[in-house]
Amino acid sequence: MGNDKNVGAKKEKGIRKLKDRISFWKAKLQSDEEERHSPKPKPKLKKIKAKTKQAKNKKFQVIEPQRKANEAKIEAQRKAKEAKIEAQRKANEAKKKEARIKVEAQRKANEAKIEAQRKAKKAKIVTQRKAKKAKIVAQRKAKEAKKKEARIKVEAQKKAKEEAKKKEEEAKKKEEEAKRTYEDELEEQLSEEEITGFQLEKTDMDKMCNRVCEIIAGYENEGTLQSELWKKLKLSSRDGSRLALKLERMGMITREKILEKQRWTYKLIIKKIPISTKSIEGAPCLTCPVQSKCSIDGEISPKTCQWIEDWVLIELKNK
Repeated sequence: MGNDKNVGAKKEKGIRKLKDRISFWKAKLQSDEEERHSPKPKPKLKKIKAKTKQAKNKKFQVIEPQRKANEAKIEAQRKAKEAKIEAQRKANEAKKKEARIKVEAQRKANEAKIEAQRKAKKAKIVTQRKAKKAKIVAQRKAKEAKKKEARIKVEAQKKAKEEAKKKEEEAKKKEEEAKRTYEDELEEQLSEEEITGFQLEKTDMDKMCNRVCEIIAGYENEGTLQSELWKKLKLSSRDGSRLALKLERMGMITREKILEKQRWTYKLIIKKIPISTKSIEGAPCLTCPVQSKCSIDGEISPKTCQWIEDWVLIELKNK
């Protein structure tokens, strides 16, 4: 916009200058025309020429300094304008450079910020990864420690159970050893044939067995201690024990281990009473005249026999 003003002023000055020159030449032509057409005395010609020349010189002297002043002014304005334009250009360049520097600085700052964010993000990811890895390692170690503790606990329990079982077995063994009797040792030492084939010298073993069973049967289900029985029969512990083992193998008695006076021994209990002929010696059936006709479902039967009934009543009274 400033440039347009300067150009306009310059044109106006040029136009004024041209107008001044045209006016000057018109005036000169007019004066020359007047001199040519107007009849003047010849003596005055030199004087008129001198005056015209003087007027021309005077007008030139007035216009020329003004022209030079105008040109100097225009030149000064031009130079000032050029200086202003140059200063403006330099200012614009400086401003552009400053803006470029600012943009570059902003770009570098943004890049530095982005790089810092990237590094921070990477560091955060690395930290999270390390923390996650550390957590996994810690969990794995905790699981291993827990498994180890559980394994140790199981082993300790197993060991405790084994020790308890061992102690129980030892206690049981000691108890069994404490319960161990002479008869137990005999059972281990003697074979079945030696036990069932036991014989006492100069003794009828059938009568001896029947006698022992009768004595034991006298105690009914309560039974009797074998030591007391051997004393009654005047038998040694070895012979009495072997006899008791024989009767047990024959199914006549049962032996029950009991603790008597802080000593383990056996109680003998009758299981099967041997048949005795004394029980049927007075029975009427042995001398019955109609024995051949007697039967369970017949006319003559033990169920309705009066002789058997009388004999049973007599036996009960005698007992």
